[in-house]
Amino acid sequence: MLVRTDGSRIYVGDRFSVSFQRTLRIPEDGQQYPLPPSLGPFHIHRVEDFADTVPSKWLNQGAFFLPMYQREALWLGFDGEDWKPNAVKVAVGGVNAISGTVWKEGLDSEQQDYLVCPNQPWLDGINAGENFVRQFVAAPLGMQHTVEAQITGKEETGGIQLVVYEPKPGKFPEKPPERVAGFDYLAAAPVEMGLEAGGRIKQKIYPDPYGEDVWDQQNSQTVYVYLMNSEQYRDICGLEPPSTPVSAETYAEYRLPWFDLYDESMSDVTAPRNLSELKTRPDTDDSSRSIEAEKLPVRRLHRRQGKTEP
Repeated sequence: MLVRTDGSRIYVGDRFSVSFQRTLRIPEDGQQYPLPPSLGPFHIHRVEDFADTVPSKWLNQGAFFLPMYQREALWLGFDGEDWKPNAVKVAVGGVNAISGTVWKEGLDSEQQDYLVCPNQPWLDGINAGENFVRQFVAAPLGMQHTVEAQITGKEETGGIQLVVYEPKPGKFPEKPPERVAGFDYLAAAPVEMGLEAGGRIKQKIYPDPYGEDVWDQQNSQTVYVYLMNSEQYRDICGLEPPSTPVSAETYAEYRLPWFDLYDESMSDVTAPRNLSELKTRPDTDDSSRSIEAEKLPVRRLHRRQGKTEP
């Protein structure tokens, strides 16, 4: 499958794409929050365009990177086609974000370790079970805060890894059906970065409605997305890192909405114990503590024609 980027999304094959949406880092205070808004997509670079300055271990086929501040969080926005969906595995630092297992080849349907896109429109964090995830938040490697460190005891991989699987021939149509009016989902630290488990967000990981036998495990594409802080971005790209609007003060000033997804009819994939019990750091930003979950405005899911827009 061909892998490419337009700077705001990564496209894998001719139907699936993913964006990395910048968002507010919710308080890590034990409360439960609805889905945070998008503050715009992170800009994505191809590793091969900076082959002379990136770390040598990043020089993998299909590799990308994006700059991220520690005060930021992100969520993954998926686009696919319902007439021919894809199975997608997501890992952070080599740890499966759905099953909590160390990365391995293939799909596991007994303890589902992958998503199906569609219907999964986005993923905001690590599967914590009971219809919740723990938010993806930036953390420097080497301080043992990342999911990778807590699960494996090491910090060697970092970043985000995705594997996109095609369905087996004959399971779905080979061409899109005729549509009259269709709708899609809207869908200063050490230099290398990883992701840790942040606050609790209300979100379901949908079970596979088709079954493992539908997916062609010999026809997949792996994508590596590395994270870096502002200092490394300057060294590699020779540019000033893009500014970020993410702060509790900015959120309060602009009264940015939060999403709520009507998915009462969908069940949720059970979280393994090692993901549901991940530790989080105490919230050190006093200003963020003033955000009360019950007072946050909520924006309902808006469905419209076309692909996901930031």
